[in-house]
Amino acid sequence: MSPDPRQILGSIGERLALEHLERLGCRLVARNHRTRYGELDLVVIDGRTLVFVEVKTRRASAAGPTPWQALDERKRRQVRRMGRAFLHDVADRPFSADVRFDAIGVIVDDRHRLVRLDHLEAAF
Repeated sequence: MSPDPRQILGSIGERLALEHLERLGCRLVARNHRTRYGELDLVVIDGRTLVFVEVKTRRASAAGPTPWQALDERKRRQVRRMGRAFLHDVADRPFSADVRFDAIGVIVDDRHRLVRLDHLEAAF
């Protein structure tokens, strides 16, 4: 059975987002961490701040919603619940003085090359 094209696209976006975050000096804590409320795309540590990152990826050629249109209030509430669950459930996580929720919108072309990446720190 071949992989779902949406999962492939999401994985590409997460990889590009992680590369961006690592260039900024962040260190990966968890990727695709499952909670009872859903899956956290990326969790990174930025200095002394634990950052939960929601990644939204779209194709440049696709007509339809932008990455940000998929980050409505319902989705933001869900990501906050997943972050709380992560903090409660993961005992071996790095110490963090602060917590932040970022959003990264990724647009790729038909060959999965990066067209645009927008990073909103403390997006919600």
